[in-house]
Amino acid sequence: MTVPELLTIGRVSVDLYAEQLGVSMTDVTTYRKSIGGTSTNVAVAAARLGHHAATVTKVGDDPFGAYVRHALEHTFGVDVRWVRTDPELPTPLAFAELDPPEDPTVLFYRRPEAPDQRLVIDDVDLDVARTVPILWVPASRFAWEPSRGTVRRVLGERARRAHTVLDLDWRPMFWSSPAAAREQIAPMLEHVTIAIGNRAECEIAVGTADPDEAADRLLAIGVEVAVVKLGEDGVMVATEAGDRERIPPFPVEVVCGLGAGDAFGGAFCHGLLEGWDPARIVRFANAAGAIVAGRLMCADDMPTLDEIDAFLAERGAA
Repeated sequence: MTVPELLTIGRVSVDLYAEQLGVSMTDVTTYRKSIGGTSTNVAVAAARLGHHAATVTKVGDDPFGAYVRHALEHTFGVDVRWVRTDPELPTPLAFAELDPPEDPTVLFYRRPEAPDQRLVIDDVDLDVARTVPILWVPASRFAWEPSRGTVRRVLGERARRAHTVLDLDWRPMFWSSPAAAREQIAPMLEHVTIAIGNRAECEIAVGTADPDEAADRLLAIGVEVAVVKLGEDGVMVATEAGDRERIPPFPVEVVCGLGAGDAFGGAFCHGLLEGWDPARIVRFANAAGAIVAGRLMCADDMPTLDEIDAFLAERGAA
């Protein structure tokens, strides 16, 4: 069995994007269908860049679940060996209201719960999880059982092997409170080598939104690379070796604020697999995120390697 280069573990949904920008859900008339979910989109983004990416998740035994599996494998080129099917729960839906486009509202339909919340250890190939070059886990995995215990077991088995990435992924609707989220997320930092999050996500994980202090706390826990997203101020990357740099963003006219972070993640994985230094990785990932921010969709609009290279060349950053 071929071991993928990247394995993500997390949620998946069928996403419905309002095609009318800047319009409330009341007045939206048409939607465009695709797949979504942070970890799923990261796998799609990496596959678009030519990598063997796989995802561990669960769908319902329904037409939407069949669509997710087919789209991942045949449209996006993602390995679906570990996309399991729950016999009881429906595949979740997510409706995106692009009002305003740069800060969309997403309505999640995961009721009574989503299949991916029921991930159990038998859904994961532990041999692959131990040895895959990159394991990517979003922090929202720890919001529910049995998913939380499953991913804890996976991280324990992996034993902090490089590269183990925790996407800090703060989703308030999945938690009873910020304190509850921090209680579950903070201990997981001891099992990863890379942590990626924005200021708010860092505050949940390590108790501060100050970028330098957050990076210091992450590195003190033993994280090798801390990546703090600063919005319009770019991205700061700090390493255990003492390197620290702020990488400026690439200004674009935002069409949809969704998906840019996932494009960043997939491109970040590309840089890791290529063996680049952290600053170069973040610059490349910033470009991927900017490209997707200027497009409507997430998975469908993930950029190719040629598109990112052209984008960087046009801006003199190649």
